[in-house]
Amino acid sequence: MNVTLKLYATLKDYLPPDAQDHATQLDTSPGTTPNQLIDRYNVPRPMAHLVVLNGVYLHPSERDKPVLKEGDTLAIWPPVAGG
Repeated sequence: MNVTLKLYATLKDYLPPDAQDHATQLDTSPGTTPNQLIDRYNVPRPMAHLVVLNGVYLHPSERDKPVLKEGDTLAIWPPVAGG
């Protein structure tokens, strides 16, 4: 199944070198969970602060459920600080 993974801010460094616009297209098996994709790209889970599936926030308790489907987009941001 084909999904898009988008990593923003400092997380973009975890994308493969051929990624464009903070995103990569990837082929994954049905039943893959968001946390499995996070782990596949070696993103430290505490750094995957804001996880959004097709524009909808995924609470940390939902990230181990096989919610990904063909054509989905999973976008991830790190914790943000500022002032």
